[in-house]
Amino acid sequence: MKWFQKEFRLPSKSRGFHLITDVIISELPEIRTIDIGILHVFIKHTSASLTINENADPTVRMDFESHMNKMVPERMPYYQHNYEGDDDMPAHIKASLMGSSVHVPITKGQLNLGTWQGIYLCEHRDYASGRTLVVTINGQ
Repeated sequence: MKWFQKEFRLPSKSRGFHLITDVIISELPEIRTIDIGILHVFIKHTSASLTINENADPTVRMDFESHMNKMVPERMPYYQHNYEGDDDMPAHIKASLMGSSVHVPITKGQLNLGTWQGIYLCEHRDYASGRTLVVTINGQ
């Protein structure tokens, strides 16, 4: 059984939902050496998250952003944590709702995602800098 782990920084992204599958694959040529295994992707932030969803139609990502903003609005009078602006506490709530990691099977040297699946960076801040990911591969 092989283990591999790497930490890298994604370029800064605007607020919204962004496909990062290709970035992850390009950072991990080791995937090609795994016949059967698992990829774990973890984001080291509390105001951004990861998820897997539709990779073809960009309106899905736009609808995610619209829904999350309606479900977790900014400038609510009951938010006490707003040190970094109106998007501060809502970003933390959204990140907890979406999650900080995803797992993807690796089969014959490739991520075994469904035809219409991709890994998203969910950026919940208006002015975030790049985000750091820790990726771990386990397999043979």
